[in-house]
Amino acid sequence: MPLPPKAIKSLADLKGLQHKLAEQREHEAAAAAARAAAEKKRLAEQDLFTRAIGATQPLRRKAAVPLAPEPPAPIPVQHQLDEERVLRESLSDEFDVTTLLDADDAMSFRRPGIHTDVTRKLRAGEWSIQRQIDLHGLRSDEAREALGAFIRDAYKQGLRCVRVVHGKGLGSPGRQPVLKAKVQRWLIQKNETLAFVQAKPAEGGAGALLVLLAPSRR
Repeated sequence: MPLPPKAIKSLADLKGLQHKLAEQREHEAAAAAARAAAEKKRLAEQDLFTRAIGATQPLRRKAAVPLAPEPPAPIPVQHQLDEERVLRESLSDEFDVTTLLDADDAMSFRRPGIHTDVTRKLRAGEWSIQRQIDLHGLRSDEAREALGAFIRDAYKQGLRCVRVVHGKGLGSPGRQPVLKAKVQRWLIQKNETLAFVQAKPAEGGAGALLVLLAPSRR
């Protein structure tokens, strides 16, 4: 940078200033040359890469359609609640069955319109037992729900003859078969039940019932 005129007092000062200006111009020229060399090198490397890979074209992007995930299948909660409500309401402990039971030696039941031969064959073992449920040790409400579900499922699967084990009531207060009477009452209220008889001694005797179910409509 030139010195102010008032700072130049002699020829020596002038020569010093000229020397500094020359050094500055050399420095700027060297910096410019370095930048030019770097740019030349960059262009040469870029040209080398282009020649190595050849001609290029931009990739075509395929049209993408965002797909919403498939919603999960609805849970039939209301249907389940309806079935539970029907089950609770349909089996009453207050239902009077005394006029519907056949007062024979083993208290059997047959729905109106069902011939006496049906209970006779059922008692004689002419129907093969396809499934059974044991209600031993269950409280009354547990036994009612378990029996209702068992009869409903057996009917849906097309089963015709099942055994219901209710026990002889030897462990009940007063040794009275309380559950036996309730099971009879519940079975009579189930539309799937056509008839039932007390099981033979080898099949449970007074502690079990053989139940004939209506044919499934499936």
